[in-house]
Amino acid sequence: YLILKARGLCKVRFFHVQASHFEGLITTIVGYVLLAVTLIVCHGLAALVKFQRSRRLLGVCYIVVKVSLLVVVEIGVFPLICGWWLDICSLEMFDATLKDRELSFQSAPGTTMFLHWLVGMVYVFYFASFILLLREVLRPGVLWFLRNLNDPDFNPVQEMIHLPIYRHLRRFILSVIVFGSIVLLMLWLPIRIIKYLLPNFLPYNVMLYSDAAVSELSLELLLLQVVLPALLEQGHTRQWLKGLVRAWTVTAGYLLDLHSYLLGDQEENENNANQQPNNHHARNNNAIPVVGEGLHAAHQAILQQGGPVGFQPYRRPLKFPLRIFLLIVFMCITLLIASLICLTLPVFAGRWLMSFWTGTAKIHELYTAACGLYVCWLTIRAVTVLVAWMPQGRRVIFQKVKEWSLMIMKTLIVAILLAGVVPLLLGLLFELVIVAPLRVPLDQTPLFCPWQDWALGVLHAKIIAAITLMGPQWWLKTVIEQVYANGIRNIDLHFIICKLAAPVISVLLLSLCVPYIIASGVVPLLGVTAEMQNLVQRRIYPFLLMVVVLMGILSFQVRQFKRLYEHIKNDKYLVGQRLVNYERKSGKQGTSTTPPQSSQE
Repeated sequence: YLILKARGLCKVRFFHVQASHFEGLITTIVGYVLLAVTLIVCHGLAALVKFQRSRRLLGVCYIVVKVSLLVVVEIGVFPLICGWWLDICSLEMFDATLKDRELSFQSAPGTTMFLHWLVGMVYVFYFASFILLLREVLRPGVLWFLRNLNDPDFNPVQEMIHLPIYRHLRRFILSVIVFGSIVLLMLWLPIRIIKYLLPNFLPYNVMLYSDAAVSELSLELLLLQVVLPALLEQGHTRQWLKGLVRAWTVTAGYLLDLHSYLLGDQEENENNANQQPNNHHARNNNAIPVVGEGLHAAHQAILQQGGPVGFQPYRRPLKFPLRIFLLIVFMCITLLIASLICLTLPVFAGRWLMSFWTGTAKIHELYTAACGLYVCWLTIRAVTVLVAWMPQGRRVIFQKVKEWSLMIMKTLIVAILLAGVVPLLLGLLFELVIVAPLRVPLDQTPLFCPWQDWALGVLHAKIIAAITLMGPQWWLKTVIEQVYANGIRNIDLHFIICKLAAPVISVLLLSLCVPYIIASGVVPLLGVTAEMQNLVQRRIYPFLLMVVVLMGILSFQVRQFKRLYEHIKNDKYLVGQRLVNYERKSGKQGTSTTPPQSSQE
């Protein structure tokens, strides 16, 4: 009976593993866990029988397996849990059910898991970025329970090696609870409130239509990779967010008498440093005394770029635990209100603006949210600029408006060229070289969607620009760095058009036009058949790409062989080097009778 029951349990567990569609991955992870347990047991036995060399070798093997498993949990499992939890808490926002998610998982398990992992990874990244912003505002020591990524002594691999498993497990469970609670507070609860107060506002229209002329997924990638980082990388946006956090902190500090705990009282400490420590006994129970204040201040000033580190003493008021509880409640209410505003205001503004263009037709909420977000950002930016200009007088305001109008016109021209024409040509070239030969048979005509090609071209342009900036020094990298260094306020339209836009557009146009002229103008003159003409028209773009790549590889190899030849020649025959002054001589130079010497100018 026990054997049959054990077999039944094994069959049930095997069925659950097989139903996950990742039985290989799960089996591998379980195998590594069993291997780690086996190594622990063998390590204990080796220590018991005093086999020191075997014990050390087993310990090293266990550390490798332990670090590998912890990396998988930190980078793979935790973002996946966050992504699924975000999806589950936002089902009502998209009018979906768990059955729909189950069907999508059954149809494409790999894609579904990757998308959820990607969403969870983005959530974890922006949460960590917000924590770094908080560390720049709050007093050092307030966020003692969170790891400081800017701490020079922080080494995650060393922590994985030295801390025991139960500490990592406790930290993992605590992280899941914190991140899950924040999702409940800022996503699930606001959705319930919106559905109660505004019944007709939800759900968001995010249906993907396969026959649509625009790929919604490509635009989602565009929003994720271009729009959102562009907004967050703007110095003004970050400063606004930092200013809002500081204002909220100051308000909460004065309302709850926690100003010293949240922001510190450095001025008060400096004034008290010159006086007798009358309140030393009262503060002795709250914070440790600071030793070497000058060295601490210098160290903090060095690391101020990445956020303050260390600890600063603070004044502990009466009923401190109650005040901390009220602070947490106030923070939860603020996060809830901020989430409600972020979920409704951009979409409301975007829907209202889009209604003038499309009427009553339903639009993907990606467009409305992006449009509303940009409108809100531009409105806030305009208000802040006008407030800063008001004290300077009417003449200065008119002068500033004139300068900004000229700058906006230049920026629009540059945006049309670099963010419109170049991505469109790049996306169309990618479509002709890669997508069309792989997806469209020879007996069918490929259809091109300019909007989708532009969206994908923006992503390709961003990737190419990043690779160019990370690569060796050449003319394109120099021009991009110069444009980035000038910025928008000092934008040089002539330099951008002559040095960047014109060469890039010329190369892309030649890459598009020359193969087409050869296939449609030269090949028919040779008297080939219609099938051969179609084959040449469809395959000439990848063929020329292959030729260009081969020529590039050959030229690179030739340069490398020349460099190797010079290196071998210098190692064998070079006697020495001498630095001489360069002097330009006019007319004919006489022949020298001195023996030739190698020199380096």
